[in-house]
Amino acid sequence: MSRPEPFTDVMAIPPPRPLRRRAGWRRRIRRRLLRPLRWLGLRFLVLMLAVVVLFGWFLNPPTTWTIIREGTIAPRQWTRAGDIAPVMLRSVVAAEDANFCLHWGFDMAEIRRVIARGESRGASTLTQQTAKNVFLWQGRSWPRKALETLYTPMIGAIWSKRRILEVYLNVAEFGPGVFGIHAASAHHFGTTPDKLSAGQAAALAAVLPAPKTRAAQTRSARARAIADGAATIQRDGRAGCFQQ
Repeated sequence: MSRPEPFTDVMAIPPPRPLRRRAGWRRRIRRRLLRPLRWLGLRFLVLMLAVVVLFGWFLNPPTTWTIIREGTIAPRQWTRAGDIAPVMLRSVVAAEDANFCLHWGFDMAEIRRVIARGESRGASTLTQQTAKNVFLWQGRSWPRKALETLYTPMIGAIWSKRRILEVYLNVAEFGPGVFGIHAASAHHFGTTPDKLSAGQAAALAAVLPAPKTRAAQTRSARARAIADGAATIQRDGRAGCFQQ
């Protein structure tokens, strides 16, 4: 004889929750939260692009956050690329970014090489340094690096290689309070950018990685290596993208 089924009060069992309705409510909340973020993000990117176009085609950057923060000890004067000795352009490329003409803003081959070797040094290109110097601030932080990663391809796509070098050389720091190639030429060698010799150009380029601690010495080992590198990239064609 089978045992009787236990009595179940059907009215006491709660009805199943409407899972689909609850999931749809969550999706609507997410949409409402993400919509203004997407709106702000898109307009921020448009603003970034507009400033890149402005400084690339129409206006020279009047100053930078670093210049404002640190101040200057030598008068700044914007110098066109055509008024800078060609050897200075080659020297800064040889010193900071020998493959400048071969990449679009990021030197992926160099980045992979640094990662494979486990080196702590960076693989920052002149385009990346220009983005940092013109639009951002110094120091290491993830927000700054993220913005630099956005600015770099914009600059690489919109500015010519010659324009990148021109802007870089006019805002770079060549010593404490010495910003721009015009101030650097006068401060270190008592001359103008168009009259820089190969040795002087190499000495100025040698200062760039550590402008607050390095001196512009034409006979230093690094300056001699940069002078050799500048001659090399002229011979092998790696200066063709910015020379006229």
